[in-house]
Amino acid sequence: MSTIESKSELFTVADTTVEQGSRPVHSRKVVAAFERYVQPCVAEVVGCTLFIFVGCGSVIENTGVPGSIQPALAHGLALAIVIAVLGQISGGHFNPAVSVGVCVSGGLELILLGPYILSQMVGGMIGAGLAKAVFSNNSYTSAEGGAFNIVETSEAVGRATAVEMVMTLFLSLVVCMAAINARTRTPLAPLCVGLTVTANILAGGSISGGCMNPARAFGPAVAANYWEYHWIYWVGPVAGAIITGSLVRLMLGDQKTRLVLK
Repeated sequence: MSTIESKSELFTVADTTVEQGSRPVHSRKVVAAFERYVQPCVAEVVGCTLFIFVGCGSVIENTGVPGSIQPALAHGLALAIVIAVLGQISGGHFNPAVSVGVCVSGGLELILLGPYILSQMVGGMIGAGLAKAVFSNNSYTSAEGGAFNIVETSEAVGRATAVEMVMTLFLSLVVCMAAINARTRTPLAPLCVGLTVTANILAGGSISGGCMNPARAFGPAVAANYWEYHWIYWVGPVAGAIITGSLVRLMLGDQKTRLVLK
């Protein structure tokens, strides 16, 4: 598998190592290792930082305002933008659940899954920390720092987990089919992913908060020290992403992606 094919990209990644023949072998190997392992992780940290900062800010500033239009638009637009500008470096996951789904579907090397998730968690903490530093203490405290605090009773746990699973299934399916699968890949993938996030938050925000992203839940939970029912935002999204990856691998993927009936 080539370097370009080894990780999920929302675009066809251009080979930036031009005129490699004129470089020493050792130099080429260092550059290749940097672009294959280090640069994508840095991009995931930066992208998650920016996305989660905007996401937390939209929730903090929306405190006391009915409806979820502002957070939905802010999350969707921010994600579409960071995917568009950083997608050619890392694939533009910015979400541990998406990375799991992409890995299951064959679009990300298993060796990169751990570093990707760690990078996303670090970015989530930085983004949430920046939000804590920037916004007023009253607004920050009222919104629990943008953490997901909508599930307050054990009776709501089942519904919230199911909603997170279905919404993340939808999101990861869009990522896999619009960005990875050769037959359905489209340059509009960043827009499609952003719109999916917006639609999901509008549809399910009142039930679970519309997370779909463990890093988006983890960063604010650390910054605000709010851990009530935090596990929902891991179990639901990861389960949905695994289902998506399995569907792509077994049924929906092209011949190169499918494991059966090639």
